[in-house]
Amino acid sequence: MTFLAADQLPRRLNRNDAKTLALAALGGALEFYDFIIFVFFATVIGKLFFPADMPDWVRQFQTYGIFAAGYLARPLGGIVMAHFGDRVGRKRMFALSVFLMALPTLAIGLLPTYAMVGLWAPLALLLLRVLQGAAIGGEIPGAWVFVAEHAPANRTGLACGTLTAGLTTGILLGSLVATGITRHYAPEQVLAFAWRLPFLLGGIFGLVAVYLRRWLDETPVFEELRRRKALAQELPLKLVLNQHAMAVMRSILITWVLTAAIVVVILMTPSLLQKLYGVSAAQALSANSIATLTLTIGCIAAGTLADRFGPGPVFSIGSALLLLSTYALYLGVAHNTAWLLPLYALAGFFVAIVAIVPLIMVRNFPAAVRFSGLSFSYNIAYAIFGGFTPPLVSLLTKSDPLGAAHYVAIMCIVGIAMGLFGVRQASTARHDGQPGQAA
Repeated sequence: MTFLAADQLPRRLNRNDAKTLALAALGGALEFYDFIIFVFFATVIGKLFFPADMPDWVRQFQTYGIFAAGYLARPLGGIVMAHFGDRVGRKRMFALSVFLMALPTLAIGLLPTYAMVGLWAPLALLLLRVLQGAAIGGEIPGAWVFVAEHAPANRTGLACGTLTAGLTTGILLGSLVATGITRHYAPEQVLAFAWRLPFLLGGIFGLVAVYLRRWLDETPVFEELRRRKALAQELPLKLVLNQHAMAVMRSILITWVLTAAIVVVILMTPSLLQKLYGVSAAQALSANSIATLTLTIGCIAAGTLADRFGPGPVFSIGSALLLLSTYALYLGVAHNTAWLLPLYALAGFFVAIVAIVPLIMVRNFPAAVRFSGLSFSYNIAYAIFGGFTPPLVSLLTKSDPLGAAHYVAIMCIVGIAMGLFGVRQASTARHDGQPGQAA
């Protein structure tokens, strides 16, 4: 038996929908800022939290390893929060995750360095990064489920695109803050104290996000499930693994594409361009800000197009364009650094295919286990692929300046195949995966 909540019928967005999307996107932006600000100061953190006589490439490898630890911790936080999200409500977990992110972010800004406490410094940094990962593991899947279940059925792509745009705005905010810090303070001042400011600011952002989420309502889909007593009676994750294994595999593959796009093109490229082609830190971060802005705009466009033409074709075409634009970026900057800004802006726009990933995953799972199914698939994939991507790409670029572009290209080919075949298979699956429906 299936049902469709009244608020999920095809219709235009109303004022309440707009408020929900705006508050969810803004809260997501503030929390995602907390998670990614680390990568913008990876070079500085490496100098402060590891021995000064350590080879530069080893220091970079270990710093990115600590960054990756946040991804490895995501599945545990995601599984726990998703379990309660499917059993007691989406809204409660949606509010808890942002609070759990704010505390370790604030603590990172107060940490002593290697020169002060020796080995305890990187160990403490690792622990706090793990806590951040556990929090974000529940945040992103929960946010996608939350907005998808609030939106009308014919606007789910726009809802997921808007929320994803909010998350990428968090990256943009991090890039802008990093740019401001590097331009306002001399390098020795950044090393001395200014690197702490973005993390302290992130703690404040987190508390603001907690306050914003007080104004959100529980999703109509979950309320309908609770009213009909249709909530999962068994462990939700057990049902996902037993009954929806193929949906999990499809979701893992498309998340792998997402990790390549975000981690490599948006998060790692500024540092890589500095090391490979001598681009200044300020120039690389400024270009990254423009690329993240075009990404944010592109997410809304991608979601809208997916509502109009279906997620499969849009994902395939977008993956092909991302492949071409990534090679254009790295080859173009190698030839002339003056091309950095327009080429990075173009690549950033096509990274927006990531906005279609949550739409596909939301449709992969029925409502009663949707949070658990999406969270498990997304976080397992991000822990494996997102977590090991930074050190892997660092090693690839050590032997080939185009190593990062090659990696993205391989994943874009996977994206093209998934858009052509994987999404079509999901749409013909026996369970009804449309938002607002449950088996």
